[in-house]
Amino acid sequence: MRFFLPAALAALLLSLASTVFAADEDGYDLWLRYRPLSGTAQTAVKAQARGIVLPGAATPTTNAALAELQRGLAGMLGKAPAPEARIADGSLLLATPTRLPALTASDAALRADLAALGEEGYLLRATRVLGHKVTLIAANSDIGLLYGAYAWLRGAAIGSTASVSSAPKLQLRLLNHWDNLDRSVERGYSGQSIWDWWGLPEIKDARYTDYARANASLGINGTVLNNVNSKPEVLTASFIAKTAAVADILRPYGIKVYLSARFSTPLELHETSTADPLAPEVRQWWKNKADEIYKAIPDFGGFLVKANSEGQPGPQDYHRTHADGANMLAAAVAPHKGIVMWRAFVYAPKGAHLDEDRAKQAYEEFKPLDGQFAANVLVQVKNGAIDFQPREPFHPLFGAMPKTPLMMEFQITKEYLGYSTDLAYLGTMYEETLESDTRTGQGAGKTVAQTLSGMAGVANIGSDRNWSGSHFDQANWYAYGKLAWNPQAKAKDIAAEWAALTFGPDQRVVRPIVDIMMVSREAVVDYMTPLGLHHMMGTSHHHGPAPWVDNLERPDWNPVYYHRADRNGIGFNRTASGSNALSQYAPEIARQYADPRTTPEQLLLWFHHLPWDYAMPSGRTLWAELLARYDRGVAETKAMQARWSALKPLIDARRYAEVDQRLTRQVNNAILWRDACIAYFQSVSGLPLPPGVQAPAHPLEYYQSLRYPYAPGRG
Repeated sequence: MRFFLPAALAALLLSLASTVFAADEDGYDLWLRYRPLSGTAQTAVKAQARGIVLPGAATPTTNAALAELQRGLAGMLGKAPAPEARIADGSLLLATPTRLPALTASDAALRADLAALGEEGYLLRATRVLGHKVTLIAANSDIGLLYGAYAWLRGAAIGSTASVSSAPKLQLRLLNHWDNLDRSVERGYSGQSIWDWWGLPEIKDARYTDYARANASLGINGTVLNNVNSKPEVLTASFIAKTAAVADILRPYGIKVYLSARFSTPLELHETSTADPLAPEVRQWWKNKADEIYKAIPDFGGFLVKANSEGQPGPQDYHRTHADGANMLAAAVAPHKGIVMWRAFVYAPKGAHLDEDRAKQAYEEFKPLDGQFAANVLVQVKNGAIDFQPREPFHPLFGAMPKTPLMMEFQITKEYLGYSTDLAYLGTMYEETLESDTRTGQGAGKTVAQTLSGMAGVANIGSDRNWSGSHFDQANWYAYGKLAWNPQAKAKDIAAEWAALTFGPDQRVVRPIVDIMMVSREAVVDYMTPLGLHHMMGTSHHHGPAPWVDNLERPDWNPVYYHRADRNGIGFNRTASGSNALSQYAPEIARQYADPRTTPEQLLLWFHHLPWDYAMPSGRTLWAELLARYDRGVAETKAMQARWSALKPLIDARRYAEVDQRLTRQVNNAILWRDACIAYFQSVSGLPLPPGVQAPAHPLEYYQSLRYPYAPGRG
């Protein structure tokens, strides 16, 4: 006897089976998962890719594009169509004007569209070519075809088949690895460095290719392989050979390699008597070294340099300027079309300028040098003037150096936002900075994004199986790459795309995940550094609350230096009556932020020292508002965990559990921050807790006694 289920019930059971018994995933595939599509989606994709056609001779880059299409289609459809020599109806056609001249010769509109895309842009279009209905991936170069192939696969995976035309708005889109030669990673929270310097150049991990694939899928086109706190050995012959081996793997994916160079390298290698950038022997050494590198790596990108900051050597050691040092290196790489990225993260050496506001120093040192840097030098500026805090106003150098190309430096690894434990989607932080108006804050001047010539992100990548230590930290790598390609992109749209690619396009999953992501960073700000407070983390490891620390060697290493809480109030006065750091911004911004009543609440204590009873817009006193923000941070973190818990039936068991464990830890972290900070600030202010505010679980001395001697990421 046969039994028949109603069609609707059969479909429901099939759907439940596909979710409840979804295979566990370890996160290695990132957003390039290429899981099987539903029947309707499969039919649509098959119709667009009955065969893959690439006219002309293969290159390493087109081979990479074809391999990715084959991999993606095999995963989504169960079987990938074979490459074909001839165009037919239903072909997926990859073409450039040189590979298929007839493509643009007969289509003036397409020719014009391609002309606007530059060397790296691409377009996706359903059209007719040589009389056949095709899905066209078109570009002006092979790397554009690779980027277009990834874009088409993204659309196929999430069910978006609209025509697309896209080109990068920034030429330089780099990752900065703070990876050391012994494979430790400074501020890394996802295992060892992926670069096995000991094994290179002979031993090449297959992960290097997957790293290239992931970055190419986002349009990232450069990577600095080693820590900005560099060692001279990285520029010796043996390490140049190791770097060349990595460059060979990354090259087909459009990724150039760069190296962080220690400014005093020739002196420390005992090959010059000085590191003075104006000394002829030093200039010649760097020229010879550049020639040696480019002989091994013809497309080497250039150098990243951290100089005269945190004890690193630099041109100021010889009474020279940053421009003197950068231009010396620029002259060495210029014949090879290389660049120098010179970091503007500087603060005074021990014993100097300690009565000044540390937030002012980069502007004071670099603004007078505007126009003095060589054409192939870019000044790389952190998003804020202090140091990758959960929230900072945009750095005043953006918009202040119109004669100098500037690069944004974002931190993808979360040094100050809970490592890879606490869920904090940084797309909202990046967007907040990029959209900031450098002139008025009200839309009348250039945004920060419009002042940029490139973008660098301090990588969160490591040897952990899931690459970034936690599944949601992959989203920060993804968001960085998407915003480097298009700084005007929206964080919420990026979050939705990442969630659909990473967890599947089911909107029952995507919508709640996006909701979690979009509130996550603000929750962290609330329980760590509300209302513009900053740099209150533990000494050195930057983990956990430590607002009480006041005994470090330098005043500006102490949290008390930044919050300045006393019996009368809290906050750092950066107006004209204080450090006057506000004067480094455009006059319109300075006027707006000089008055606490017109300063955005989220930056209030960054710019103002205010009394505890200052009346906030909410009707609360500043003291009550501060405590309410700490409570809101804890509540929002608990709500994030509850939203995730509701997704348990729809997420594979392994990834669900790994995220859930971290959210449990994050709730505990949030409570710790809330309680420790309230206990400390109450001890300073002497104020009672407002009605309804729960007292900390322990006395202040308990929180002050906590130690984290083996916290990760110190490198």
